[in-house]
Amino acid sequence: MITFKKIKYKNFLSTGNTPIEIDLHKSNTTLIVGSNGSGKSTLLDALCFVLFNRPFRIIKKEQMVNTINQGDCEIQVEFDVGTKQYKIIRGIKPNIFEIYQDGVLVNQDASNIDYQKYLENNIMRLNYRSFLQVVLLGSSSYEPFMKMKPRYRREVVEEILDIRVFGLMDLILRPQQSELVRNVSDLGHQCDLIEQKYETEQKHYQAISDLNLNDLEGKRKTLEKNKEAETEYHRQIDNINRQLEKHEVDIRDRDKTEKKLNQLTKLEAKIEQNLNTHQKTLDFFEDNDSCPTCTQPIASDFKQDKITYEKGKVVSLNDGMKQIMDEIAKHETAISNFTNIANKINELNVNVSKLQTSIEELNKYSNNIHEEITSLQNKQTDGKEIEAQLEQLKVDLENTKIEKNKIVEQKGYVDILRTILNDKGAKAQIIKKYLPIMNTLINQYLQSMDFFISFHLDEEFNETVKSRFRDTFNYNNFSEGEKMRIDLALLFTWRQIAKMKNSVNTNLLVLDEIFDSSLDGQGTDDFFKIIKTMTKENIFIISHKGDIMFDKFTNIVKFEKYKSFTRLQRT
Repeated sequence: MITFKKIKYKNFLSTGNTPIEIDLHKSNTTLIVGSNGSGKSTLLDALCFVLFNRPFRIIKKEQMVNTINQGDCEIQVEFDVGTKQYKIIRGIKPNIFEIYQDGVLVNQDASNIDYQKYLENNIMRLNYRSFLQVVLLGSSSYEPFMKMKPRYRREVVEEILDIRVFGLMDLILRPQQSELVRNVSDLGHQCDLIEQKYETEQKHYQAISDLNLNDLEGKRKTLEKNKEAETEYHRQIDNINRQLEKHEVDIRDRDKTEKKLNQLTKLEAKIEQNLNTHQKTLDFFEDNDSCPTCTQPIASDFKQDKITYEKGKVVSLNDGMKQIMDEIAKHETAISNFTNIANKINELNVNVSKLQTSIEELNKYSNNIHEEITSLQNKQTDGKEIEAQLEQLKVDLENTKIEKNKIVEQKGYVDILRTILNDKGAKAQIIKKYLPIMNTLINQYLQSMDFFISFHLDEEFNETVKSRFRDTFNYNNFSEGEKMRIDLALLFTWRQIAKMKNSVNTNLLVLDEIFDSSLDGQGTDDFFKIIKTMTKENIFIISHKGDIMFDKFTNIVKFEKYKSFTRLQRT
């Protein structure tokens, strides 16, 4: 849990050199009041800026520095996470970004971006979007959950449920999976080469074993056959090279064809535009006998000439369009053929590589036979060395297969993990488990605010809203006051779910001007019923209606403008 304790800021917006310090852990409920422009909402901007390097409202960085003092802008926030104490300092002119843990400055060797990621991912375990959904609700620059795109809604819920780590793990596993696929393919190729070499050496060994002094003629015939085989391999290579040369010529115009296709596509669009223009003109003169603007009749000769002219243009453009479409089809077919040719070139190159390997092995075999013939003139060839080579090849093959099987097994595990970690895997199951709880809590909070509707979020975080008469609505169908009730119900729900998961659970809740805009009197009373149940939290409410609500709060903070600077009048 994040327990916010204190925030302190100076020369931030309308605040001057005299720092403003607010105890965030002092009271259960705190009312922040003051006139317009007194600096009430500065607290929201200060919190967001010091934690996430961006204000709550849409304010440029240079505009956040007090325009009178023009420098020494600094915000500090202190909070606890478990037993660890943290202080974050962020400043402008000069630029400062420091993280202290238990009074010790955290290593600043990383870039500001990585330093910020460390703060969000390792310390607070929440990002800006989740912070707004769980901690802040304001009238300015706030994007309610229901106005987010579905994927952003999902990100918020994943953050609250503490399951975004699954997505990060999936990103880590993705390159590992690709590498394992490559390794499996490489080791499979190595096995094929070893088996091919073993087969060749085995034949060689068998041939040598059968040799004797009477085998000289047979060896000479074998050499001749090897020579013929080598010649045949070279002939095949020459034939393949001729095919490659032909294919290289065939594929040479691929770039020109793609460029021409692009030009034809643009020309098609231009002709279509002109065709539409002339068709509209033709339709106009065919359908109108007078000018719709000045109501004057259109001369029949002029009308007929225009109709004849436009018909001719339409026919001509349609003919041109057909020709262009035919050309596009031909070029698309040509590009498809180029792809097939490229695949064929790769296949032929592989075949050349295999033939060259065969020639090398054949030459090695022939060289060995030459040596054997020489040896046979004195004694029968000793095959112990070849036997050792064959045994070594067996060992190499077995070891390679074992390594391949291990990697295949690893790949299987990674495949299973990625299936579990994707959006339709474990995350979907966790979300599915918590959705009924979320929907129950949302409807309970809505009922607590006397808003009797049936609100339901599905697994894609699309809403279905039904009235007591079973009419179906969505969020945008409701008034601003009703939307505010839904926003509050979602806010309280996210905080409750965060407590269950202990993910982005925090003591702090800041609500800006919720009583001043959308909530009516009844809505305000219903809201306070909920607030009274949140006894272990520190709730700050910014309002213009403070004078009529003092008795509802345990603490009052009042801002005022004094000599162009914001200051605390009383707390």
